[in-house]
Amino acid sequence: MRSGRVWLDLGRVADIAEVWVNGVNCGVAWTKPYRVEITKALRNGNNELRIGVTNTWANRLIGDHRLPEEKRVTWTNAPYRLDGNLVEAGLMGEVKIIY
Repeated sequence: MRSGRVWLDLGRVADIAEVWVNGVNCGVAWTKPYRVEITKALRNGNNELRIGVTNTWANRLIGDHRLPEEKRVTWTNAPYRLDGNLVEAGLMGEVKIIY
């Protein structure tokens, strides 16, 4: 294994990402650069990477609004003001390891 610090660059994220390597929580990326240090979690050989991405409630509300009322998962007592277009969500760039 190389010496020095190792970073996982997530490219572009909408809206927030949490990174685990080998079961170790390496942190949250919510602003540019969407990057977390993974040095201490790495081991020789194979490593397991898990990235959890969360976006706003907009897509969930928009998706539910398109369903019949009895199949909806969410609800709100606020007036529905979303324009019906889904917003960007997820990892939207090249994910890479930086040494």
